[in-house]
Amino acid sequence: MILSMIDTIINQKKNTKNADVVILSACYEKTASSRKGTASGPKAILKMLDSKLELFDRKYQNKPSDFIKIAEKDLGNISSLTPKKALEKISNESAKLLDQNKFVFLLGGEHSVSLGLLTALSKKYDPKDVTVLQIDAHCDLRNDDSDYSDDPTNLAHSCVLRRTHELGYNLVQVGIRTYAKMEYDYFTKNKKTITTFEFGNGNKIPTISEILKSIKTKYVYITIDVDGFDPSFMPGTGTPVQGGLEWWYGVELLDKVSSTKELIGADIVEVSPQKETVLTEYGSAQLLYSIIANKFKNKLK
Repeated sequence: MILSMIDTIINQKKNTKNADVVILSACYEKTASSRKGTASGPKAILKMLDSKLELFDRKYQNKPSDFIKIAEKDLGNISSLTPKKALEKISNESAKLLDQNKFVFLLGGEHSVSLGLLTALSKKYDPKDVTVLQIDAHCDLRNDDSDYSDDPTNLAHSCVLRRTHELGYNLVQVGIRTYAKMEYDYFTKNKKTITTFEFGNGNKIPTISEILKSIKTKYVYITIDVDGFDPSFMPGTGTPVQGGLEWWYGVELLDKVSSTKELIGADIVEVSPQKETVLTEYGSAQLLYSIIANKFKNKLK
């Protein structure tokens, strides 16, 4: 009797050595300031990838997972670590994978985890040659979280893009619709290296062409905080804000960026699974799979 193998997107499982892509799970949420649950986000997204998502891609009319080797690695229990130690762990593990020329797709956890991968990438690429495209409701440009936390840190989720910019990266922020005065002051005085596309408050929704033109560098990194999308599309997150990216607009933007620019890394963060719906983790899995397909489109036959 011949048993057929069940197709899965994570076709290398934990065999990172042979993989083109390694999905790195960082289940950390120590500085989360609102609804908890993001530590469960990576597992929920992986479940969608492993058993719920269609492998056939409508754009390429084939199954990208037939051509792209995809593995996953879980950083394990890092929830008890301080923000500094957690980021060091993420950065060190990312660096090992980057040294093997793997494309690392990071899953959080809270948004602070992105800094771990971006720190590792800053050793391989000059940050001045990289633009971080940020899909987000929030700027995450605070210097620290002392205005709302009794245990302040400058490595909180609300500071991650400030620290990223200080590493030398250029920022293009899309979907921004709330920020503190200190954040407004920061991106206003750094307009040469930070482009902020605000939604609402009288601002016209930017065209995808306008966003693409704002990316001046050779390399791009994509960071997706799911609260950047409107909560009707991504309800499972800790800090939802009305009026975000419409689904197909966001899909097209990410499709154009990941298929036309030289993508060096990506992450999806702030997924906080809800009991009544899997919409957020399903959408996140779909975005991840599409970005990977676009990154490795030359492998698709």
